[in-house]
Amino acid sequence: MEFGTGWWSEWNLILGVAVAVWLVYEQLSYILKGKHLPGPKFVIPFFGDGIRVIRDTTKFWDDQAKAATKVGLSWNVLFGRFVLFVRDSEMSQKIFANVKPDIFQLIGHPFGKKLFGENNLIFLFGEEHRDLRRRLAPNFTYKALGVYVSIQERMIRKHVDQWLQLHKDGPKTTRLLLRDLNLETSQETFVGPYMDESMRVQFKQDYTYFNTGLMTFPVNIPGFSFHEAKKAVPRLVQALSFCAGKSRERMSIGEEPSCLMDFLMEETLREIREAEAAGNPPPKHSSDWEVGALVFDFLFAAQDASTSSLAWSLVFLEKHPEILQRVREEQRRIRPDSKAPISPEQLKEMNYTLMVVKEVLRIRPPATLVPHIANSDFEITDTYKVPKGTIVFPSLLESSFQGFTDPYKFDPERFSPERQEDVLYKRNWLLFGAGPHQCVGQRYAMNHLTLFVALVSTLLNIERVRTPNCDDISYTPTISPKDDFLCRMTERTAS
Repeated sequence: MEFGTGWWSEWNLILGVAVAVWLVYEQLSYILKGKHLPGPKFVIPFFGDGIRVIRDTTKFWDDQAKAATKVGLSWNVLFGRFVLFVRDSEMSQKIFANVKPDIFQLIGHPFGKKLFGENNLIFLFGEEHRDLRRRLAPNFTYKALGVYVSIQERMIRKHVDQWLQLHKDGPKTTRLLLRDLNLETSQETFVGPYMDESMRVQFKQDYTYFNTGLMTFPVNIPGFSFHEAKKAVPRLVQALSFCAGKSRERMSIGEEPSCLMDFLMEETLREIREAEAAGNPPPKHSSDWEVGALVFDFLFAAQDASTSSLAWSLVFLEKHPEILQRVREEQRRIRPDSKAPISPEQLKEMNYTLMVVKEVLRIRPPATLVPHIANSDFEITDTYKVPKGTIVFPSLLESSFQGFTDPYKFDPERFSPERQEDVLYKRNWLLFGAGPHQCVGQRYAMNHLTLFVALVSTLLNIERVRTPNCDDISYTPTISPKDDFLCRMTERTAS
């Protein structure tokens, strides 16, 4: 018995020493990776600051930004992974310009591959990526955008009418209403007539699972939100691939495109015909499933980012009545009949409204962080090399406050022809990214927000119900006002 007890004690001692050595090794490895950069003095084993980033996302990234003020970089550890926060715009530009197989890979989300799969558009490189972007280009021509404008306007007007009915019962928070607007707009714009009502209901539920899973622990076990999100993705893609099949039938007989799926399918079929004529197999990403997956990429890119932008546009218009008045004056001049449909030509005339939209996007870029993974060591400054395997987080939010005149002031005039700060400081205005993975749908997004501002300013009176710190940033997963924009809405009479 004494021998057994002593044997057990010895192994406890050995195990304790091994754990202590491992903990010291882990701490030293992080410190050596961080070198002279600011970072935590102690890293919690296994988790790092992973729990804190989920519990209080806003404060975590604020702290990283403050730490990076002097040198443009700061480090931390999330769930055992060494990460870098990139505050400096030029360093962010370096990362965006070096998205290559052997340098940086865009991952979109720290656990993006687990959710989206290996073949998602954002994970592609080189010629395959360039070919696919060329195929996507016809989705955003003037003709295609004109088709989308009429759908976007119809959806905004429909939801404004619904909001007015809801607000008869008193103030309401707006973020989820905006999310519903965007989801229905995306469905109508992207897949048009191909999704029936029962599919829409299931699609909305599955997208909610997916959205919730983005902000939780990556635990792929039944009962956890991440698991539900992972299961929802193939169902979402399946619904969109069904729509792709219906679109293929219409486009094969030469009918006119009526949604993004149709424009994409039209180009896909053209490439298939060219391949057949040359005796080659069909090009990659041309099956119904692959086309559906591409449209899911668009949906993900458009949905939460757009919800964020719409919410912040309401915040700043309500906060600056003099700017709202100028928007209304421009709208009265361009379209005296506020009930008449807005044409693409009228949209192009909305110069001041577009300046407001640009300023909303500058001061509150919806996708504040764009994570990439380093596939090799990379010298980002003369004194620091990003270690292989690091997840780097270029901050589009912090870049928006660099260079610009009085950057924390909401000032649409900075985008006027006289000042042109978007040209002067274009390397700091990174809301759509830069380099080979720059957002291909940015014109679509700008049109949607411009239409929203134009219509809401003329159709609604909005009164904010202010609560403490209501304008603080909250991550949902893109940024939104902390109170989800609690307000009263009433119908605006023509004046």
